[in-house]
Amino acid sequence: MGYRACRNAHIDVPTGSVGAGTGATIGKFFGLAQAMKGGIGTSSIFVPPDIIVGALAVVNAFGDIRNPKSGAIIAGARTAPDSHDFADTDKCLLSGLKRKSFSIVSNTTVGVVATNAALTKATASSVARMAQNGLVRVLSPAHTLFDGDIVFGLSVGDVEADINAVGVAAEKALSRAVLDAVFTSHGMGLLPAYRDLRSGSGPEPEYP
Repeated sequence: MGYRACRNAHIDVPTGSVGAGTGATIGKFFGLAQAMKGGIGTSSIFVPPDIIVGALAVVNAFGDIRNPKSGAIIAGARTAPDSHDFADTDKCLLSGLKRKSFSIVSNTTVGVVATNAALTKATASSVARMAQNGLVRVLSPAHTLFDGDIVFGLSVGDVEADINAVGVAAEKALSRAVLDAVFTSHGMGLLPAYRDLRSGSGPEPEYP
């Protein structure tokens, strides 16, 4: 399946509730009944003069999604199955509430960051570690014992670059890819998505 996916890969990557994002969900402190729709998203950052860092994220997280600029929750666990109010997973945990286990539902946010910068195995690992910060910027909480979050880093070029700059770009690109997954997903009549809570009103979402 992985081999076929690579053979079929092209530059027009669909996002939202497609492919690996079809069954992705977020905000599962109270289970699926009060969760929301996750998805698959992409983003890229240009670093002058000629470095490009792209990111892809499959967002299937236990926690909520926050706007990294304002800190506000934009999608996540809801206070009731028919509610549009967020419970705030961080506050639930800090108040002593517990989510003991998951039987069937699993949680993993997978990220891939790729660049045309020349990377060794060691520097690719460094870029991937820095990109992990992009998940922390938007997932709340991130890296819980219920999650299997992981980020892969790779190079598809040989352009000389400052690895620190590549890592910072990877962090930003990955956080934007997570937001892109949430902004473009569809609930498909099963769970509400970000766009369902917006109800088509208000300004279009921004990618901080």
